[in-house]
Amino acid sequence: MLGDNWLRSHASGPKRAMGFQRICPHDCTLEAMRTQGGSEEGIMDLTGLLNSALNSDTIRRISQQLGVDEGATSDAIQAAVPMLLGGLANQSASQSGEASLLGALDRDHDGSILDDLGEFLGDYLSGRGAGILGHIFGAQEGAVERGVSQASGLDLSKVGPLLMMLAPIVMGALGRARREEGIGAGDLPRELGNAAKQTGGDQGLLGALSSMFDMNRDGSAVDDIAGMLSRAVGGGR
Repeated sequence: MLGDNWLRSHASGPKRAMGFQRICPHDCTLEAMRTQGGSEEGIMDLTGLLNSALNSDTIRRISQQLGVDEGATSDAIQAAVPMLLGGLANQSASQSGEASLLGALDRDHDGSILDDLGEFLGDYLSGRGAGILGHIFGAQEGAVERGVSQASGLDLSKVGPLLMMLAPIVMGALGRARREEGIGAGDLPRELGNAAKQTGGDQGLLGALSSMFDMNRDGSAVDDIAGMLSRAVGGGR
């Protein structure tokens, strides 16, 4: 298992999130991230890869798979990606967890998925999404889904499929960043934690996720996490 420690969301307040928000649908994503203080090289590369992958065409394809409009999909992605990155950051916080994650990246996630997301999304159920989510969230996967739903307004029945599509994309971006930038042992907690914050989370989110997983809580923790993430959803609308 990738470990078991984290989750939550936000509630109201202006904050510009990743480029996949509606006001910045595709080519402006990297520039938008540069204006948010993403100066550390590895972090920019990881967030840049995610922004490039989660562009307007990808949002449209995910929307079609979910059967919801693109605005709702964009909001849900803004809530879900910090959760996924935060979960991976939590996983990599221990030496054994980081070794497990690095091994998974080297075996199964070289980043090639990013080269043809249309093909992957067209048949995402046959991919590794469910297994990745189980490793990241463990028994708290249902709580994570509720947090994303509460933060974004996306129907709960749609959140599981959304996460199954996003998890391999996030792992692919991380795998490519590892290969291109030499991210190695000792680097992952910082890289993932900063990426989670740059994509809409903050230190409070990471702490809430860690607390929820470590203490095996869900109820109030989910409400707190959903409140945090909702500030980033829709660019603070």
